[in-house]
Parts: sequence; C-alpha cells; structure tokens
Amino acid sequence: MPDQPDDGTTHHDTYELLISLLDSSCVDHRLIDHEPEGSTEAVCALRGHPASEAAKCIVLRVKVDRRTTRHVLAVVPGDRRVDLDAVRALFAARYVGFSDAETAERLARAVPGTVLPFSFDPDLELVADPDVVAQPKLYFNAARLDRSLLISGADYERLAKPRIERIATPASV
Repeated sequence: MPDQPDDGTTHHDTYELLISLLDSSCVDHRLIDHEPEGSTEAVCALRGHPASEAAKCIVLRVKVDRRTTRHVLAVVPGDRRVDLDAVRALFAARYVGFSDAETAERLARAVPGTVLPFSFDPDLELVADPDVVAQPKLYFNAARLDRSLLISGADYERLAKPRIERIATPASV
C-alpha cells in the first residue's frame, strides 16, 4: 500500500466484521462520521453526547501467577476509569496493568483510540461494567478514528456477551 496516514482506517477487517455482525443480527444501529479522534472526551464532544454514554475500552494484562498471563478487554463508561484493583480481585491475580500497545492492537484488532467493546480474539476476555450495558444509548469508535457507532446497551450485551462485573471507578479517584 502507498504511504497512508495511520488514522484508524487501516483496520477495515475489524470494522467490516463489526458491521457484518450488526447486520446479520438485525441490530438497530447508527453510524456517525466525524473528524478523526481517539480521545473519549474529544470524540464525545464531536458526537454531541455526555461521556457517560460512551464505551471506554482498555486492554489489560492480567498476571494470575508467575506462569499465567491473561488479556482482558475492560469496558467502562467514558466518564469513568477502569478499577485495576477490582479487576485484580476478579481474576485473583497478582498483577493487573495496561497492556503494551503492540499486544493491545494485535488482540483488539484495532489501533489505540479505536478499540471496540467487542472481542473477536479468543485470547482477549471481555469484561464490561454493568453501567455500560444499562445505557439506552451506547457510543463507541467503530474500529476507526473517523466513524463511530450508536447501539443500545442491551443490544451490545446480547451481541458481545461480555462478562458483567463492577470494574469502573469515578475518574477523579
């Protein structure tokens, strides 16, 4: 391919997989085009909704013991942050931290700022906070920096089938 900007549109396969899943499941959704943006707060402003209605998606590295490492896609409301202590307790782990960018991109099949609240990789466990699936309107970048998606939290839960656990904490803590 010729020199292309890394604007999140290079992961078309993940985007196409998502759209195919939504279409084949007959899920009511809306695509929203906007300026390229990966920051939750900034993209919420572009889309015109409160951050509490956004899905913030973070890939975590969970060291269960010296030999066992798991990767978790934590999904929390956009106005909150991931509670690493809650995730550590959830997996009875000795360490939980943010995954390195290369591993996160490989497992999420998307560049940072475009990670979906869905896992299409069996090595990436999906855990969502109950406040995410409770949203009547749930917004997230659609594996692209320039396009977002709007679906209901209930449809998200039905399609993504995340493990629902309390993993969010206020952003100010």
